[in-house]
Amino acid sequence: MKLGLLTAPFPDTDLSDVADWSAEAGFEALEIACWPRASGETRRYAGTSHIDVDGMTRDRASEVAGQVADKGLAISALGYYPNPLHADEAHREQVIGHLKKVIAAAGLMGVPVVNTFVGGDRRLNVEENWTRAQAIFPEIVAHARDHGVTLAFENCPMIFSHDEWPGGHNIAYSPKIWRRILEWDGVGMNYDPSHLVWQMIDQRRFIREFGSRMVHAHAKDVMIDRDGLYENGVMSVGMGWQVPRMPGLGDVNWPDIFSALYRAGYDGPIIIEHEDRNFEGSDDMIKRGFLLARDVLRPFVK
Repeated sequence: MKLGLLTAPFPDTDLSDVADWSAEAGFEALEIACWPRASGETRRYAGTSHIDVDGMTRDRASEVAGQVADKGLAISALGYYPNPLHADEAHREQVIGHLKKVIAAAGLMGVPVVNTFVGGDRRLNVEENWTRAQAIFPEIVAHARDHGVTLAFENCPMIFSHDEWPGGHNIAYSPKIWRRILEWDGVGMNYDPSHLVWQMIDQRRFIREFGSRMVHAHAKDVMIDRDGLYENGVMSVGMGWQVPRMPGLGDVNWPDIFSALYRAGYDGPIIIEHEDRNFEGSDDMIKRGFLLARDVLRPFVK
C-alpha cells in the first residue's frame, strides 16, 4: 500500500509544488486532478487542473511523470469526476470528450488508473439511467483498454448539498448497480467508505463482495449529524446530516476497513480525499487536515 492524497484542494498551486510538499510530508502517492484547464467545474473540490491533457504528447507525458517520480512519489491515478449521464446531451459530449483525453494522457504517462463517475440524470430513475449508461460507456471502456488503462468508478451518490453538487448524482452507489458495472470488461472500483456509512450499507460485506475489483481507494470520513438527521429525516437522502470529515474525525471505523481490505487482498493506494470544511480557508489549513489524516492512517498503511 501507498498513502497519498488527491490534489484537488490545491487549485492555484503548481503540481510540482504540491508534489514537493507531499513528499516532504511523508506521502508516497498522488492522485492528480485533471479537469479541463479552461472550463473546469466550479463546485467545491472540482475544476482543478494540475495536468493539461489537451494535446498531450508522449514527451510531455514522460516529463510530467518523471517530475513526480523524481520526488519519490507514485501517481496512483488521474482523476476527473464529471457527470457523463448528464441530462444535456451537449454537456455529456463535452465531458466524455475530456474524459477520453484524460485516459489517453494516463496511457502516455504509464499511469494505470483513471478515476471518474458513472454519473446520473435526476430526471430519470435508476433503471432509465442504467439504459443510458449501457449506451454510453462501452465505447469509453474500450478506449481505456486500448490505452492500457483501468477505468475506475467511485461509489459516491453525489448528494451533498445543492450548492456543492449541482451537476447531478451518480448511480454507482449500491451493490445492485455495482454488480452490473463490473460486468464491463476492464473496469474497477475506486472505493470510498464514507459513502456507505450514511447509506447504512455494511462495509465488511461490501468489501468481501467487491474487494477483488477495487483498484483504488479514497480515504475520506463522514460524520452523521444526529440533530440534522432528526430535523431532516432519511427521506432527505443525507442532505443536512452527512458531513464530510478528515479520516479519524467521523464515523468510519478505520481498523475495520483496513482489516477487511487486507483480508480481501487489496494492496493498492490509499488516497486521502479532503472535503472537510473545518480545514479550509487557506493552504495551511488544508495541509493541516491532510497531516492529521496522515497520522490517523499511517499505522494501517505499510
